[in-house]
Amino acid sequence: MSEVYATRRARLRERCAAAGGEAALVCGGANVRYLAGGAPPGAALLLGPDGDDALVCASDPFVDATGASRPGDGLTVLVLPTPEGDPAVAAAERAAERGVRSLAVEEHHLTVARHRAVRSVAPRLRLGDLGTAVEQQRVIKDDEEISTLRIAAEIADQALGELLESILVGRTERHLALELERRLIDHGADGPAFPTSVGAGPHSGRTGHVPTDRRVEEGDFLSVCLGADYRGYRSEIARTFVIGASPADWQIELYEQVFAAQRAGREALAPGAAYRDVDRAARVVLEAAGHGERVGPRIGHGVGLENDEDPRLAPSAMGKLDACVPVTVDPGVHLPGRGGVRIDDTLVVRPEADGGPELLTITTKELLAL
Repeated sequence: MSEVYATRRARLRERCAAAGGEAALVCGGANVRYLAGGAPPGAALLLGPDGDDALVCASDPFVDATGASRPGDGLTVLVLPTPEGDPAVAAAERAAERGVRSLAVEEHHLTVARHRAVRSVAPRLRLGDLGTAVEQQRVIKDDEEISTLRIAAEIADQALGELLESILVGRTERHLALELERRLIDHGADGPAFPTSVGAGPHSGRTGHVPTDRRVEEGDFLSVCLGADYRGYRSEIARTFVIGASPADWQIELYEQVFAAQRAGREALAPGAAYRDVDRAARVVLEAAGHGERVGPRIGHGVGLENDEDPRLAPSAMGKLDACVPVTVDPGVHLPGRGGVRIDDTLVVRPEADGGPELLTITTKELLAL
């Protein structure tokens, strides 16, 4: 894997040089991990102009036994003498000591105060903006990344599948969310990819609903959204079910509408498809059903080292999909006071010749009465 990280750093160094920067300072946590293979929170990565002379600066020792915070082989590591030190400032100081004249920094990952501190320790350095170069590089995943995401999706499927086999009536949203997160870890996840959301009855279908002490009742819609963090890569899945009795007519109708929208979004995923067109494919289905004002600001997003990353599948999003880009398609509708439906899958964009989009989360989307 060290060669993989070295190749990623070389690509970034080429982009930096093409923009006139001699060196690059990377501070975004996921970006540092993508380029270094691992890093503790707050670490910074300095890419010099010559060869793979990368330096990882950190304020804490690399003590994570799982290796998630330990950089790959071949990297120079500098642990600051005190935990109060700023790795970004220390890295900029080392760049100046090496004779670097121009340094591209991730301004969107630096506060104004940190940017001033970087400038103060290296006043002769010409600072430029690296922008989202690393995030853009992360969009297309290699085979190893997709394999890791596939395992993360399998773990989430397993945890959800086991929950559906248990008794749900009378249990609280909070209890169910905690059980799901425990099951994720039991099946090999490093932890949940994001806070697990469980919504019952009038809470169902809400995006990002924080579980409460409301108990699951007969006839409720129950919506569940969870994901697994496996070796830093994060899956996402959401399903909606009916508890106990057969679903009411309004529940069947709403479920079929959201399901049709989610299917339209999935079918629109293809290399070359515009982000906004994927959003539109799903959105028009719900608009036609009279739910236009209830649809969220986007239909999906990228996943990887972060559970919400580029690309954004939204009405105003610019850009087109490439092959090997993992995304979610997650439309939902919430009816105030009644509840709602959310269906969410993690998929990988594939060309039609390869079978079309690869579905990573495979838990049934049939409207089950549990």
